[in-house]
Amino acid sequence: MSQAKHYNIPTIDIMGPMIDAVQQVSGLVPKLKPGLIHALDQAYFKRVTAIEFAVKYDDGKNPDGILKADVVLVGVSRTSKTPLSMYLAHKELKVANVPMVPEVSPPKELFEIPAERIVGLIIDPAKLNNIRADRLRSMGLDPESCYADSTRIKEEVEYAKCIMYKLGCPIIDVSNKTIEETANKVMELICKKRQGNIFGADYCSQV
Repeated sequence: MSQAKHYNIPTIDIMGPMIDAVQQVSGLVPKLKPGLIHALDQAYFKRVTAIEFAVKYDDGKNPDGILKADVVLVGVSRTSKTPLSMYLAHKELKVANVPMVPEVSPPKELFEIPAERIVGLIIDPAKLNNIRADRLRSMGLDPESCYADSTRIKEEVEYAKCIMYKLGCPIIDVSNKTIEETANKVMELICKKRQGNIFGADYCSQV
């Protein structure tokens, strides 16, 4: 405003009345500093790092991520491993996820980390059948393929459960849960096991 007056530039205060009204209603004093909403603080950089981690170690791409992750999600295809990983990454958690496939042995790294850092995701076979069939249709593929075959799905789910029992990890049934509900359950389970060592007091106080 002072610079505008200095150069004799006409000005109109658009934000002033609105800020004054908010201050009167809320009782808060405005900081009057531009760019605060886009401040790049430590939490921002931790969140970005966690998101990059989730992308790099998604779907078992690199088993090295298992050893570095705060949380490792395991489960058959279409149990929301990837979206759950990204949701937790926005909570500043480094998450890797590993698909369970009967023909593929789980990476040895899974058995080299504490079970409390692993969470198994299971789902009702009938529900998974519908999800996979819809997925195939959306891709223009045959919904009756092996990927959506009910017998095959039951085999996959049982195989995944067997591996989870061997790992000794907690298991969450995601059949009727939203991503947010599953994420909260993951944090609750991990906090109980690790007593906040991964998430810290702030996270554990919220679950």
